[in-house]
Amino acid sequence: MTNHIAGKSIVITGAGGGFGRLVAQKAAALGAKVTCGDIDLAAAQATADAVIAAGGTALAVETDVRDLGAVKALVAAAAQAHGGIDVMINNAGIMPLAFFSDHEAAYPAWERCIDINIKGVLNGMVAAYDPMMAAGRGQIVNLSSIYGNFPVIGAAVYGASKSAVNFLSESLRVESRGKIKVTTIKPTGVPTTGLSGTVINPAAGVGIVAHNMPEFMDMVQQMGAGTFPAERLSPDSIDYASLAPEHIADAVIHAINQPWGVSISEVTVRAAGDHFVL
Repeated sequence: MTNHIAGKSIVITGAGGGFGRLVAQKAAALGAKVTCGDIDLAAAQATADAVIAAGGTALAVETDVRDLGAVKALVAAAAQAHGGIDVMINNAGIMPLAFFSDHEAAYPAWERCIDINIKGVLNGMVAAYDPMMAAGRGQIVNLSSIYGNFPVIGAAVYGASKSAVNFLSESLRVESRGKIKVTTIKPTGVPTTGLSGTVINPAAGVGIVAHNMPEFMDMVQQMGAGTFPAERLSPDSIDYASLAPEHIADAVIHAINQPWGVSISEVTVRAAGDHFVL
């Protein structure tokens, strides 16, 4: 396949770990110049250092995506260092799953979720819009979730935030056709990312697994104990039960690694044997 990533200036929020770090490393390995934004500068720098150590080009910038000025500064840093911005990946997000009955404990996290998952994505789109329109082309990749597909218990605020990401993405796609292509990535549950650490009430996961909840919880416990059958953790198995983060990162790379005139607008990647019903 022709390499359409080499030479591109790619900005990634939430690049200090998880999908963001993986995408930065994979894109840089294909010749992209990556700018790693994260609220944790040390984590962003660790990603940039790993890229540079592997022979790639990277820059780390402390970025709070809730602050439009900070995201504009991130884009400006990328433009100054790498001659422009070709791709903006709005990856930063949190997942404070909780029931409405958990509101006393969950409300501060819900507010932060709205600020990061909705405003943060909007800020990234706004910050990249003018430079991309001036250049005559660009691509915005927004990380959504299957939680944004349909309302379920335990994910009212998180699901609403991802539904908003879907609306923002499609609205920009329609408005900016022929200038900016927009991709929405909808990961399924990936238990091995740091995102699960932002869950408020683990029982709230019932909304996305429904009748599969007992089997899912058993899998999580076995994975924690190291006793889950190895063959079910192999992507070569049709009963692959728990998607590794690298497969989501590969989907992002696939969406970017296209000719300018080809836009992959929506991608969902799941393990063939996962437990999720959405």
